[in-house]
Amino acid sequence: MSLRIEDYALLGDTETAALVGNDGSIDWLCLPRFDSPACFAALIGRPGNGYWSMAPAVPHRLRGRRYRRETLVLETDFECDDGAVRVIDCMPVRDEHPDVVRRVQGLRGRVRLRSEAVVRPDYGAIVPWTRRYGSRLHFVAGPDTLYLDSDVAFDLGDHRHPCTEFTVAEGETVDFRLAWAGPRAPAPERVDIGTAITRTENWWREWVQHCDYDGEYRDEVVRSLITLKALTYSPSGGTVAAATTSLPEQLGGIRNWDYRYCWIRDATLTLLALLNSGYEEEAGSWREWLLRAVAGEPAQMRIMYGIEGERRLPEMELDWLSGYAGSTPVRVGNHAARHCQLDVYGELMDALHQARSRGIPPHASAWKVQRALMDYLEEHWRDPDTGIWEVRGPPRQFTHSNVMAWTAADRAVKAVEEFGLEGPSDRWRRMRQEIFDDVCENGFDPKRGTFTQYYGSSGLDASLLQLSAVGFLPADDERMKGTVEAIQHELMEDGFVHRYTMGRESRELDDLPPGEGAFLACTFWLADNLIMQGRIDEGRKLFERLLGVCNDVGLLSEEYDPRAGRLVGNYPQALSHIALVNTALLLEKGQAPIEDRARTGQEEDG
Repeated sequence: MSLRIEDYALLGDTETAALVGNDGSIDWLCLPRFDSPACFAALIGRPGNGYWSMAPAVPHRLRGRRYRRETLVLETDFECDDGAVRVIDCMPVRDEHPDVVRRVQGLRGRVRLRSEAVVRPDYGAIVPWTRRYGSRLHFVAGPDTLYLDSDVAFDLGDHRHPCTEFTVAEGETVDFRLAWAGPRAPAPERVDIGTAITRTENWWREWVQHCDYDGEYRDEVVRSLITLKALTYSPSGGTVAAATTSLPEQLGGIRNWDYRYCWIRDATLTLLALLNSGYEEEAGSWREWLLRAVAGEPAQMRIMYGIEGERRLPEMELDWLSGYAGSTPVRVGNHAARHCQLDVYGELMDALHQARSRGIPPHASAWKVQRALMDYLEEHWRDPDTGIWEVRGPPRQFTHSNVMAWTAADRAVKAVEEFGLEGPSDRWRRMRQEIFDDVCENGFDPKRGTFTQYYGSSGLDASLLQLSAVGFLPADDERMKGTVEAIQHELMEDGFVHRYTMGRESRELDDLPPGEGAFLACTFWLADNLIMQGRIDEGRKLFERLLGVCNDVGLLSEEYDPRAGRLVGNYPQALSHIALVNTALLLEKGQAPIEDRARTGQEEDG
């Protein structure tokens, strides 16, 4: 039976990531990049698809686990009748070869342990050639070459299932390292594991020192920021949405997507979380990634890109994998990269505006890119699209998409009026007002007193909670109060917010069967609205309810299943942690993290 998603902890080196369960098994690892084929894929398949276990060989119990304070170095403690041991896991921020290091430390008595290293490249599809050279195992399969160094010898058996058993006494350590090398690359040099762990610990603590948030929720904010840094591909500056693919939005369901890519949707929220926490360098790198990724014709802009800005992310199904908890199909790539999603223009314009507002040195071509985007958007903002949630049904005129087109026009006007950039501000001001009037007339239901998901719809959408955050309307506007109330009444389940109304309308909207968990980022957005409305205690209570969903090491997935009481969806989810940081900052300041976002830009109040 699969571990629960919340039973996993994240390891990462800011270029790729692994997930290690509270049973000591690494069940997910992609090398050398986030989007590379996994060499351990038991997470979304069966044990035969690859894992690396490390645990007592006798009946035992988990005594606890934790990250070393303000680091991504994980400690997992096991206890049995004969004693206790600690497994220390980390991925050193790489010099040359991506690697995972593991140290078993004796805490008490003498404990017999067992380790199995089932390396299966290409998402568990290939049994590699395996050879032993002294205390080093050598795995080869196509472009993948892996080396396992250890203080104890592995029994190769039939070469399909290398394993070892060894005893650790109090005060003793036994070390392991798995490293990857590309085709024709020289074998990695051996390393001192103690030094590698210390170097990793120091690297993360030095990085955390730049965090200037020192409020009530510092531990949770720091953990979320570390997670965001771990999900950032440092060579390019792009932040992936999650470390995994195909962890289901509904256990046993088919809504299983690949999230190891970078979404424009998350651009502004990522930038705000970084800027307001003291990480201007990372925010600048993210801004540079955005500009590189969207370079080209505005009509060709994508909603998501690969970690180096790749545009083609072909989706395919891996039929040899049984899926997490039997949830199939398992997918890699993402067909949604080809969707038309107008809100991305507003999100990009807002992100570049926030960077400019906070003094990140302007890129020479940034304003030229923004001018081109505005030229395109002026002609196309009325076009139907697939919306923020990338529904796989017919295009609609989504209210949120048009609000983000308003946001683009608003930020273009501000660029001229506040920063002296050259552009047709009068024309953009008229466009801004036209969109505002159109949304208030066609995207608002006066009988119910709420904005709706798309023009002509009676359904709700949690993305409407962003209207005040981008400055479209003040949070205390009666229309926003009505929208928040409707969302609380119709989209909440056990205190958590679903993305949109389920039922007949949702089936017409999306050609996939209904059913998914509550969306954690949307629940944070509801807390933000309550805070901006002055309902601070309600917002704080909801925020702390969300903190209670974090697992024992402070991580969140995309969604939460209130009925099963489990995390669901890809994990850990950047957007959930971004929202956590921004809500904590909002509670600290009692206002929007960047005040400009809370001001309306329309000429009259509708």
